[in-house]
Amino acid sequence: MLFSFLLVVVVGYWVVVLIGGADVDGLDGDAGEAGGLTGFFAWLGLGGVPVTVIVSLMVAFAWFASLAGTVVLGTTDLNGGVMIVLSLLVIVVALVLAFGITRVLAGLLSRLMPVGPQPSRGDFMGATCVVRTGSVTATFGQAEVHAKDGSSAIVQVRQPGAEPFRAGSKAVIYDFDAQGEFFWIMPADAVPGLSDHSA
Repeated sequence: MLFSFLLVVVVGYWVVVLIGGADVDGLDGDAGEAGGLTGFFAWLGLGGVPVTVIVSLMVAFAWFASLAGTVVLGTTDLNGGVMIVLSLLVIVVALVLAFGITRVLAGLLSRLMPVGPQPSRGDFMGATCVVRTGSVTATFGQAEVHAKDGSSAIVQVRQPGAEPFRAGSKAVIYDFDAQGEFFWIMPADAVPGLSDHSA
């Protein structure tokens, strides 16, 4: 009954998340905060994954393990004090198994989840990019740009003038048009002493 109630709460929470009523990392606290649930789970070796995911996994595995234990106990003829003791033991074993499995999964998930702030469009301002289309005009163009973390992205670019951009040309991103979802670029050689951020 204990884990069944918690499982209902977990399922309800994720339903709220799916409809946009809550955030996946709603229990993680502020960035860089060492205390609270985030710090506690990190101390247990469950860091690098949102607290809500950790709690959900532990509840799900504990529920399944306790259900299996209850089914096994139900096939015996035990009763009275022995049954109560074994039932409590099932809860303890379910928690231990849930913790162990969740810790393994947390280690795997933390490798897939990025750490720290995610790259944003603002990170590309002032960076050099490499044109990937045959030309760049006021209405057409694409370029490859590298973020500070080493990842690359193909972005939409435009130019206000008539510079002879070709595939492979280097340019500098200097502005972003939020309405059109593209970056404005200018020739890299037009900025004296510019360091190549895309290298």
